[in-house]
Amino acid sequence: MEHSIRTFHARRGRLGPRAASALQDLLPRYGLDPMGPPLDFDDEFPGPLPVVVEFGSGMGEATAAMAKAEPGVGIIAVEVHTPGVSSLLRRIETERLDNVRVVHGDGIALLDRRIPAGSLAGFRSFFPDPWPKARHHKRRLIRTELVRLIASRLQTGATLHVATDWDDYAEQMLAVLAAEPMLSVHRDTSIPRPLDRPVTRFERKGLEQGHTVHDIVAVRVAA
Repeated sequence: MEHSIRTFHARRGRLGPRAASALQDLLPRYGLDPMGPPLDFDDEFPGPLPVVVEFGSGMGEATAAMAKAEPGVGIIAVEVHTPGVSSLLRRIETERLDNVRVVHGDGIALLDRRIPAGSLAGFRSFFPDPWPKARHHKRRLIRTELVRLIASRLQTGATLHVATDWDDYAEQMLAVLAAEPMLSVHRDTSIPRPLDRPVTRFERKGLEQGHTVHDIVAVRVAA
């Protein structure tokens, strides 16, 4: 898998003592290294659970809400923003969310190296960086090569769910997902927000600015 084009910039941010302590104490307990051998999900979660990978968990509010709503689903939350990772770790600890694991780093490496083919019950990324400048569009998360990798990690019938409040990005998402033969995609970029997706902080900001939110869901089809 090609890693030369990055979909993110690692961002440490400023950490106070509480946040730094969460990283030091909780990441070894709830974290996963994006590098290493393929994962055995039964070793990482309490009991056999269907597992979903989330790219861009932000400060963790939506991730925690989904984990509480679906305790029978394992979530691997990927985030590069250090304060966000720390915030989610604290939520996992205080809310006893034993169905969440956190990756602080490169989600593409995680998918490529550690997630077995055909193993995921779902993939989601809500409001990924839109990289609005045309010269940066190649950095967008939803692009042909990465979508092919994601699709290959999904079980037949599993869903790929993305959302954005940028109209041109929604059009690109739809085109890229529809072109992937392993996926069957809903061809309307204005489907209502699924009830199982909480409203995120980025979504609220977009709505306040008058943006239209687009949810796009694709399903992994049999090879």
